[in-house]
Amino acid sequence: MGELMRQYWQPVCAVDELLQSPFRTKEVKVLGEELVIYRDRSGQLGIVDKYCAHRRASLAYGVVEENGIRCQYHGWKYDETGRCIEQPFEDTTHPEDNFRDKCTLRAYKAEELGGLVFAYMGAGPAPLLPHWGPLVWENSVRDIAIANLPCSWLQCQENSLDTTHTEHLHGYAGRYFAQLMNGEEPDFRRGNGGTSGGHQKIGFDAFKHGIVKRRVVQGQDENHPQWRLGHPILFPNILWVGSTMQFRVPADDNHTLHISLYTWRAAPGSEAPKQEVIPSRVVKLFDDQGGFNALDITFNQDYMCWITQGEIAHRELEKLGEGDKGIILFRKMLLDQMAIMRDGAEPTINIFRDPEENTGLEYPVIPNEAGEWVGATRGDFGGWEYRPQEAGYSRDAEKITATMQTWKDFNREAMTPGRR
Repeated sequence: MGELMRQYWQPVCAVDELLQSPFRTKEVKVLGEELVIYRDRSGQLGIVDKYCAHRRASLAYGVVEENGIRCQYHGWKYDETGRCIEQPFEDTTHPEDNFRDKCTLRAYKAEELGGLVFAYMGAGPAPLLPHWGPLVWENSVRDIAIANLPCSWLQCQENSLDTTHTEHLHGYAGRYFAQLMNGEEPDFRRGNGGTSGGHQKIGFDAFKHGIVKRRVVQGQDENHPQWRLGHPILFPNILWVGSTMQFRVPADDNHTLHISLYTWRAAPGSEAPKQEVIPSRVVKLFDDQGGFNALDITFNQDYMCWITQGEIAHRELEKLGEGDKGIILFRKMLLDQMAIMRDGAEPTINIFRDPEENTGLEYPVIPNEAGEWVGATRGDFGGWEYRPQEAGYSRDAEKITATMQTWKDFNREAMTPGRR
């Protein structure tokens, strides 16, 4: 599984995190490797092994210079390829030995897009970093939320193929949690409409970029965008719902670096406020008593369920039913792609090497219940004010609200998929 994940670009931190660090560095663990991300003073991004090759001091506290990063302990310096380019004492005493050439660090290719730093950790030439719509849309504002989850990435991603959980976790239990937190007596009411209504039908279709999931809830039929268009998971570890992307990055077998990228587009004819940098925040998972935090907020409810499944869910003990056919389809897709790799080929899903193929990765190529207005604010839930979908609050809340409100007087009839 790890070799499969290495074939794909993975987001490893927010650009904002490098800017917030006084050291211009960020230490992360991705695919079981401890790494340091830095941007040197020429603007070059680097992703290298966390530990200096000399005496294993952490480069998270290295001196970031014009070109490269220098270990704070004995001054060994590395460039973005991991090559050791200076060893002050060794270069002075025995320059003829070229000892530095034997002291290369592991390093990985880095690119920046949509306010995120991405790493490619596979062997051989890197494919193109996919230009999914929310990563490249112009005239937009964005926000990034990062959660460090003590569980496997796979149960996070499988949640996105578990269509009916929204009815029970977010619609029913979510209301119950909110009432308990507010000191109210629970009324045990269930949701109706949206994704919280009683599910009547679910469907899943494999397509070029992953799986499209569909649903019909009470009061809807198959003409509703939730069935007719649906929305996708992007293989192997991305959920794209509305204009939000969630990346489930394996830190190791038992931990996930979960990154949510929220994007709001300005209405046609309007201009979104400028962002000097896309803000990021770390999501608080637990309260001061050690219980789960913010269970009245959608994604914190998800995090609670994934974590309580255990570090690695015991799938051998599951009892899967009709509502789990999306999970079964996804597991088969994973096994099929791993089999392709075992035969010596690269995965056949979402590996882009042709620049033309790496453009237009949005509706209608990527199905979305919002149709061509994906990224628009409809005002259906929460009105026209920013409301975070996971714990914490964006530093750019005012800019987000201003962008949302550009849609306030827009023709809502035109925004309904299929009615144009």
